[in-house]
Amino acid sequence: MIPCRNSPEIRYQLIMRQKEISLHEPGRFVTTEGPVPETPEGFAQIRVRRIGVCGTDIHAFHGRQPFFEYPRILGHELGGEIVSLNGDSDTLSHGDLVTVEPYLNRPDSPASQKGKTNCCENLEVLGIHCDGGMRDLISVPIHKLHTTSKASVDQLALVEMLCIGRHAVNRSRVGSKQTALVIGAGPIGMSVLQFLQTETDHVAIADMDEKRLAFCRESLGVHKTITIQPGETDMDAALRDQFGGDLPDVIFDATGNRHSMAGTFDLIAQGGTIVLVGLFQGDLTFNDPNFHR
Repeated sequence: MIPCRNSPEIRYQLIMRQKEISLHEPGRFVTTEGPVPETPEGFAQIRVRRIGVCGTDIHAFHGRQPFFEYPRILGHELGGEIVSLNGDSDTLSHGDLVTVEPYLNRPDSPASQKGKTNCCENLEVLGIHCDGGMRDLISVPIHKLHTTSKASVDQLALVEMLCIGRHAVNRSRVGSKQTALVIGAGPIGMSVLQFLQTETDHVAIADMDEKRLAFCRESLGVHKTITIQPGETDMDAALRDQFGGDLPDVIFDATGNRHSMAGTFDLIAQGGTIVLVGLFQGDLTFNDPNFHR
């Protein structure tokens, strides 16, 4: 006998299955059905409402993402809604809109104990090391969820991306009187730029795309911009022109480009700080005397 659609057997199967979008191999997504994830003690079940598409996802699609295996469910920039909580929380409840901190570290690892949770040797990032949010429901540790009444679900999906910029600026320890350059005016570079502006007024941004630089001038209030023309722009001279004859004290490279990242060692002031925000699959080389200066 085949059970009718309203029978307990069929309802149970419908409840326990969900749609998933898996990157089966470079260049090919597959829509499938998979099991609804369990919600162990200390976890919450989240209905995924918004997913940001990151450069990381694009690299994975093209087969250029480190730390990655196929097939994988992408999605780590998430805005969602709490469906259930299997544990106590003073700040979260059923129905809350949340952003997801997608970095799952082991709290007792040496790096985590030092406060460097992003360097945990057991780190798993949703959508990279383990399956992410391109599905109806996802189970996440309660302490990795953050809510606010001031942000829409669209804005919550942007929080993880913006945190990259905040983390980069924190690591630089830039001072209010220091000069700083951001290379790369994409979303991550502009995230760095906005947080950098809260620390110092002496900021410049460089990119090959003049339209992006125009946006930075008109919408973000950055007046020092440098249009990079490969093989033509003398970056040393351009930077000295922007910073009163000196090179910048701090450089943030948000390009993810090997040559741009290596080139920062020639553009930084003596005793300066370089923050490499981007990531690429390969080796980075630099001139040792430049590194020592």
